[in-house]
Amino acid sequence: MYVARGEAPLGIVYGSDARVEKTVRVVDTFPASTHEPIVYPLALTRTAQRGAAAFAAYLVSPQAARIFVRYGFTVLAR
Repeated sequence: MYVARGEAPLGIVYGSDARVEKTVRVVDTFPASTHEPIVYPLALTRTAQRGAAAFAAYLVSPQAARIFVRYGFTVLAR
């Protein structure tokens, strides 16, 4: 946000965040070999609310995968 608001000249952000921020320009990227893969795990807890399982199933569906890719994420094979 600091870069987007002009409060910092440069910043390091996730590519997916930079992609949706129209006032930010990507000047370079870190090679994948320089860091561990960034993953977003998904799990249901024992106290998950009604509908949580359906939402989790949607998040790993082909339909959701297309949306994730559109916004700059890489979808891992299951």
